[in-house]
Amino acid sequence: QVQFVESGGDLVQPGGSLRLSCAASGSIFRLELMAWYRQAPGKQREFVAAITTGGATNYANSVKDRFTISRDNAKNMMYLQMNSLKPEDTAVYYCNAPWGGREYWGQGTQVTVSS
Repeated sequence: QVQFVESGGDLVQPGGSLRLSCAASGSIFRLELMAWYRQAPGKQREFVAAITTGGATNYANSVKDRFTISRDNAKNMMYLQMNSLKPEDTAVYYCNAPWGGREYWGQGTQVTVSS
């Protein structure tokens, strides 16, 4: 079993920054791949960024060069640093990891970008 708790979502003005955190239950060394997804109102959940145990990363084109994903395996944490935020980044952001043949999700944290 894997459980995630996201935090750090907030209301921020366009151009601002936020750092999301994802706390995992148990060691995340077993999670070869961890990711952030987001879901905007009325839209499907979409991939944002992913990171492997070794630190290799991948980003959606829409966030490349603005967002940075990282993980601290010793603290069982994953992060998403979001800079130059745009109104279209408004969404609920979710932690995700595949493990043991199934997908695990957190409950999400709301990010709202608005003036």
